[in-house]
Amino acid sequence: MASGKSSVAQALAERFSRSVHVRGDIFRRFVVHGYTAMTPDASPEALEHLRLRYRLAASTADAYVQAGFTTVVQDVILGTELPGFLAMVATRPLSLTVLAPSAEAVARRELSRAKMAYGAFTPEDMDTAMRESTERLGLWLDTSTFTVQETVDAILDNISQSIVHYS
Repeated sequence: MASGKSSVAQALAERFSRSVHVRGDIFRRFVVHGYTAMTPDASPEALEHLRLRYRLAASTADAYVQAGFTTVVQDVILGTELPGFLAMVATRPLSLTVLAPSAEAVARRELSRAKMAYGAFTPEDMDTAMRESTERLGLWLDTSTFTVQETVDAILDNISQSIVHYS
C-alpha cells in the first residue's frame, strides 16, 4: 500500500495500444455486506475472501488476455499467497513486478496522500511481510526514489527479468 501500485499499473497499461488495468482491490469493493477484512491475525474467513479476490482478478486477467488485451493486474499479494496467485493465472508467459520501495519511502508517501491505506497494518508490517515471507519471484524494484514514469521505464527495460515460470 502506498508503493505506487495503482499509478504505476495505470501508466504501464497506457504504454500499450490495447490494454487493461485490473485493480484487484475492486473485487473487495463489490461486496456490499459480509466482507471480512485482512488483519495481522487474519481469520480463516478473511483469508477466504482474500483468495476469492485473487481468483477473480486472475480469471478477469485471463479473459482480457484471451480477448487480445495486454493486461496489467495490480494488487497486494504477499507471502505464501503469491505462488498461489501465480498458479491461478493461466496466461503464459507471465510477468511479475514487485514494487519494493523502503518502508520509510512508503511512510512518507502515505503522509502526502488524501486516502489512508494503512489501518491495522503499518508500512513496516507490510515491508517485513514482503521482504521476509515473500518468495523472490519476478522483478523486484526498489522504487523509493523513482517517479511513476521512471518505474514504468524500469519495468519495460527489465521485462525479461520479470518473466516467471510457475505452474
